[in-house]
Amino acid sequence: MTIKVLHQGLATSVQDLGRPGYFHLGIPMGGAMDRYALRAANRLVGNDEGAAGLEAVFMGPKLEFQRDALVAVTGAEMPVRIDGQEQPGWTALPVKAGQVLSFDFLKSGARIYIAVSGGIDVPEVLGSRSTYAIGAMGGVAGRAIQLGDTLPLGAAGAAAPGRTVPEALRRLPGTPAELRVLPGLYWHRLTAEAQASFFADEWKVAPEADRMGYRFRGGRKLDFVQRDQPFGAGSDPSNIVDSCYPYGSIQVPGGTEPIILHRDAVSGGGYFMLGTVISADMDLIGQLQPHTRTRFIEVTMEQALAARHERASLLETLRAHLN
Repeated sequence: MTIKVLHQGLATSVQDLGRPGYFHLGIPMGGAMDRYALRAANRLVGNDEGAAGLEAVFMGPKLEFQRDALVAVTGAEMPVRIDGQEQPGWTALPVKAGQVLSFDFLKSGARIYIAVSGGIDVPEVLGSRSTYAIGAMGGVAGRAIQLGDTLPLGAAGAAAPGRTVPEALRRLPGTPAELRVLPGLYWHRLTAEAQASFFADEWKVAPEADRMGYRFRGGRKLDFVQRDQPFGAGSDPSNIVDSCYPYGSIQVPGGTEPIILHRDAVSGGGYFMLGTVISADMDLIGQLQPHTRTRFIEVTMEQALAARHERASLLETLRAHLN
């Protein structure tokens, strides 16, 4: 059976946990921007954590169910409605055939995740159902969903309605948002004053923020150490000989506006990277709205590994609670 799309929302796409293993070929891992929220939604409805659901940005879709199912909506705070009646988020909700799931206006965060029992059963491409729109790959014909689409559902497992994720296990950015950064291979390209100002200044998310990357504005311009232009590098001080880009790496073209590369980012290029947002904070970036005040916090490798351990412990606590 299927779900009928009555309204597509904004940039609503099928996403799972991505397709690792192809970045060296220029195909990003992709998948949910907020992986924790998708995992939680899938757990609530009895799916495998990596099952495909829907990711919607700023505005939710309107969906008509063609079979009875369980649905859960996690991530951003966007009031959920079934046949017009408001329902709680982060909760397993029963939906009957013919009923319509819709949403009110966004209150906080940026992206919601909609999991349905059985998962969205579109074909896999390179081991994933995730939509990579730039490559016209995965999801529904390699694009965001559209009015009139039908979304096939897989076989549902056993799960009970009413299960919920407590507030203490939900994760959204604070105010201002804080993103922890490990300085990287090209950190030495900045002057000591620029290194200090990057972490001292408050930045704001620019309107140019999507699945490829988030741009930030408002901090002081970053100055570079004088250099002789290397063979193969551009003339701007922020240019380097082409290098690989890790997920979460921070470019600052011309030293003016930092850009954090995210799930659908390119795999390499010629801009220097001052550092990388640690893996434990990558989900938070996907929940930042334009103009959100943001601070970058310098951490050591030991602190980054400790944060990763804390995040893994949070996920284990979620699993134990929902089991």
